[in-house]
Amino acid sequence: MLRINNLTGIRGTEKLFQGISFDLQSGQVVWLRGANGSGKTTLLRMLTGASAPEVGEILWNGETLAESETYRKQLVYLGHSNGLKDDLTAMESLQFLTRVHGRNADVPALEDALQKMGVFHRRHLPVRMLSQGQRKRVALARLALETQPGVWVLDEPFDSLDDSGVAVVAQLLKTQLGRGGRAVLTSHIPLKIEGVDIQTLQLEKRRAP
Repeated sequence: MLRINNLTGIRGTEKLFQGISFDLQSGQVVWLRGANGSGKTTLLRMLTGASAPEVGEILWNGETLAESETYRKQLVYLGHSNGLKDDLTAMESLQFLTRVHGRNADVPALEDALQKMGVFHRRHLPVRMLSQGQRKRVALARLALETQPGVWVLDEPFDSLDDSGVAVVAQLLKTQLGRGGRAVLTSHIPLKIEGVDIQTLQLEKRRAP
């Protein structure tokens, strides 16, 4: 279980949020909502272990994230930036992302993931020649490679996608939850996944005193 206990988010001298607590059980998804500057990305970075909370704690099966090698192996993080290299092809970029995340995938698996995301026909094009929506699909193909339950932390995964892309990612999330995985994500569009109970966590932007 992933337990978030009494977190406070601080950026510089600004307090973004405080007192955030929730448990993320197997098969659950939490949708972080809030205005720009309310701390959504800050909270996601804490969940990846990229930054440590100054107040509160995040525990994976009773261990802090820094202590838990198991958590690091199960974590899948996709930030708002696609993380793709302009000079690499779509296929090469996806392969690079899998290696950065400590995964191995052969060519058939990579091709299948790109096929699921609807960009297989662009696999040999340099990333710089892809549209924003196609770049997003290549980055999200990372999710299609996952076969084990884990923890997905996703910053605006539906951004730049058309309706068909949104539907594909929603199905990937449903599959992830169905195999006992977990997900925490932000989204500025209404989040609906058929048959999935979505927990909403609203972050309120704090007013300066």
